[in-house]
Amino acid sequence: MLFRYDHPPPCRAGRARRDVVTKKVGTRLFLRVDFPDGRRLGPGKIMLLEAIREHRSILSAAKAIGMSYRRAWLLVDELDRMFEQRVIVTFPGRRGAGTEVTAFGERIIALYRAMERQAAKATNASVDELTKALSAEFRPQSHAEPEEPETAAAAGKPAKAI
Repeated sequence: MLFRYDHPPPCRAGRARRDVVTKKVGTRLFLRVDFPDGRRLGPGKIMLLEAIREHRSILSAAKAIGMSYRRAWLLVDELDRMFEQRVIVTFPGRRGAGTEVTAFGERIIALYRAMERQAAKATNASVDELTKALSAEFRPQSHAEPEEPETAAAAGKPAKAI
């Protein structure tokens, strides 16, 4: 299992991801289960299942969480192949068409959310200690590459301090 305390990147549509928030405001816990054979279960798949449960449509669920329909369909297919039991069922046709999360899919959601709560509870003291040790002067670095001093001088710009 992988735990990360981090500020989550927003989904493509700018919606914040649903994460377990620890006692400290802004500190979030991400939980991903990495199975030995390479299969993974994490917040994206669980969020998609919850959106499918709410919207009863893969397309509507994908739009709601800022995911492409293709990506959502691939994740749903992966979930259905990952487990011995079906996670979702689809009903084709115009009237009554849609997608439903199965009882087993609901159990997966419940187990995952329970693991998140347990992990958050178990790690709160450590997170508190780390939070107290944080430097007040720290500012995240931008991911832009620093400009080379020679290039800056040739362009007539002052060189940036590295």
